[in-house]
Amino acid sequence: MSAIDDRQVRELVDLTAASLKQIAVIEGDDAAPEAMRPVIDLLQAQNLPISLVYPVVGQPAIDATGTPFPSEARNSIDSSAATLFGATSGPSGAALMYLRWGKNTYANVRPCRYFPGIASPLGNPAGIDFTIVRENLEDLYVAVEGDLSELDFLDKPGRTTRKPIRELGEGRYAIKAITRQGTERVVQFAFELARKRSKQNKVTCVVKHNMLRESDGFFLEVAKEVAEANSDVEFDHFIVDDFACRMIREPQRFDVIVMPNLYGDVLSDAAGGLLGSLGLAASGCYGDDYAYFEPAHGTAPDIAGKNIINPTATLMTVGMMMEYLGFTEFATRLDHAIEAVYAEGKTLTPDQGGSASTSDMVMAVAHVL
Repeated sequence: MSAIDDRQVRELVDLTAASLKQIAVIEGDDAAPEAMRPVIDLLQAQNLPISLVYPVVGQPAIDATGTPFPSEARNSIDSSAATLFGATSGPSGAALMYLRWGKNTYANVRPCRYFPGIASPLGNPAGIDFTIVRENLEDLYVAVEGDLSELDFLDKPGRTTRKPIRELGEGRYAIKAITRQGTERVVQFAFELARKRSKQNKVTCVVKHNMLRESDGFFLEVAKEVAEANSDVEFDHFIVDDFACRMIREPQRFDVIVMPNLYGDVLSDAAGGLLGSLGLAASGCYGDDYAYFEPAHGTAPDIAGKNIINPTATLMTVGMMMEYLGFTEFATRLDHAIEAVYAEGKTLTPDQGGSASTSDMVMAVAHVL
């Protein structure tokens, strides 16, 4: 082989290595790995230019290094294009905290889409296709809490109680923090997502501004300012309790819904109930330069070891991740394959009225792919 051929080979190898997308995989706890492993097998069988690394976190990391999130795991995440996280109920949550606050992934995207074959409890679920965008870092999740006595210095009376905090008696407090920067960026994200979805081209803001005038009122105020700068997209807003009723009664009217952290956490799980199972609840958390992806069903400890956890949330979450990484064609094919398996109805897990195992359902999707 000539020198020029050697150089061409080296350049080809370097180009191939540079084009590989590294994904950090954290399988999670309890039943979560039972969904993650067959889905990872499906993904690897597609011969896509990806490489997988498995950071050691949680109890195995404690056993090996004395800490649940060693620097090696953080470096592995930092060097990856994205992270796929199963679900955690234990010390591996330290990695999850880093993926959220350390990587500044401020927009939690939770799609809710019905397609034929889903065992929805609704009489008419056809046409449900909305996405909740939950602010992912602020609100009560700044986790500043303590004893009410710590606030004795506040002389400002409550608007409803009309007396200072120190006169309320023994108790605890939690601080709800809403910032302009945090609100602007997540609302702008919602508008950009509405354009990308090309559905109703509408953003709905959900808050409790009638009671929380300063915090939720500020979120709505900033959202309206962002809406004015994005006037090509329709904008409306609801009080959170009113929205909760409308989400159940007329879910088809919504497109992209943006809300503060706590409401988004609660209502995105409620949205999963519209489809009949959190096993269909995919999730992606996006920042300006990083994203991680985590199915929203939790660890399901009650069914751990039974191989019956619904893998749909994991499959759809992987689809979101692959779209983020630029593999749009594969993500589309995966969505269509999932829909085909539900339409056939022969290989569904028990939560969807079937009797298939987790691995059998993933195999059915792989067969369609």
